[in-house]
Amino acid sequence: MLRNPIHLRFEKLKNWQSLTFMVCLCERMYPNYYKFCLETGFGDARIYRCILDLLWETLLVKNVKVNFDHQLEKLEDLIPSAESDSIYGVYPAIDACIALSEVVHAHLSGETLDHTIAISEVSVRTVAMTLVGKEMTEDELKMLPAVMEEWDIQWEIFRQLVDCKKPDLDLIKGLRSEIKAAAVSNIGINLMQLKKKRD
Repeated sequence: MLRNPIHLRFEKLKNWQSLTFMVCLCERMYPNYYKFCLETGFGDARIYRCILDLLWETLLVKNVKVNFDHQLEKLEDLIPSAESDSIYGVYPAIDACIALSEVVHAHLSGETLDHTIAISEVSVRTVAMTLVGKEMTEDELKMLPAVMEEWDIQWEIFRQLVDCKKPDLDLIKGLRSEIKAAAVSNIGINLMQLKKKRD
């Protein structure tokens, strides 16, 4: 997988910054899972949404209590199998679940660095595999504008967080609102259009 200098910078992030970064990327991947559920009837996007909202809540509400073992159990039931589903959308859906599980595991372990790097790579992999449908060399990946755009977005989120020395609720709320308002996933799936289609 294509590495990026941002991964070396993650060491500078405090836990709350890393968790915010990870939840931001999960928010951007949520439409991928939503679309898969809509098209296949598998899983339940509402449960994914609920777990994601709980993760946001841990960042915004002091001393909130969340049973992360229970959330992980619920998440395991949401993960589709690539072997049992032939549509390509299964892979972005699986990646969205992997990303969400990384955040939950970060909460359970208290360690964030490895999980932050993993989510960053998963999001880039989703973009690359959606574009070309196969593994690519690092040089090939560097030539893809969509992959570079994904890195740019990750850098932008990182820069906003790294400059903030203590938890800033307005910053966290702003990031959440901006990503939810855009309602577009890392591979360009528009959540609002999907909801209109469903209705």
